[in-house]
Amino acid sequence: MKSSQKKQQANKGSKKANGMPLAKSNYLIISAGALVIAGSFWGMSIERQVDGFFALNVAPFLIIGAYLAIGFGILYRPEKDMPVNRSGSVSEQ
Repeated sequence: MKSSQKKQQANKGSKKANGMPLAKSNYLIISAGALVIAGSFWGMSIERQVDGFFALNVAPFLIIGAYLAIGFGILYRPEKDMPVNRSGSVSEQ
């Protein structure tokens, strides 16, 4: 492959990078995770007990789940970005 062809292929890939890095659904997932984290800490502050039920049993699982949701929101790619054949199946490229 000639170097000019390689440069053209590199330029085609860089055009996609100029847009928004994440889709609307990604931002919704990330914001939902952030709200759950804020709500969990708020719930623990309302309870005002270090060894209360919410602080020991509910909040840790909510917070860990919210951090996982934020990670998923960052890594998730919506299917609309994938090319689709006329038959409706996703093509592999």
